[in-house]
Amino acid sequence: MDKEELWKRFQAHMGYSDEEMVIFKSDPAKVKMVTETRDFVRCKIIAEVIQSKGCHAGHKVGDRIVMDGNGQLLTRECPDKVCIFAASALHSPVSVIYERFMTQSDPKHEQSSVVQCSDVGLENGGWGKILMRVFVEEESAPTRTG
Repeated sequence: MDKEELWKRFQAHMGYSDEEMVIFKSDPAKVKMVTETRDFVRCKIIAEVIQSKGCHAGHKVGDRIVMDGNGQLLTRECPDKVCIFAASALHSPVSVIYERFMTQSDPKHEQSSVVQCSDVGLENGGWGKILMRVFVEEESAPTRTG
């Protein structure tokens, strides 16, 4: 797809006016994200529960909160319930992943981080807590048959 078509599709997707597109395209970092950084399209961001104790939402080890490369929840791939205190812990590591996408500083997606939900656990006056490993997973290319 040529860049003109890409920008037309992007504008329609975002619902931007022509004037808003001028503002958007005046930021070189945003332009690079749209035109040069394929990881936003071909990767998923995963937060996998690696430890859980007393989680009121029922998150258990192995549960995966799955987002597309743009950080939007893929609800069909997530638990039925996603705790807001778990989801809010993902803001910082997802921002770091965006930066890695833009700078292409982790092309094999080998880096990860561990975060804790914002509940402090029963022993500290809360209810429970979970730890999640946050990492990038490339979407597998569709296989062709026949």
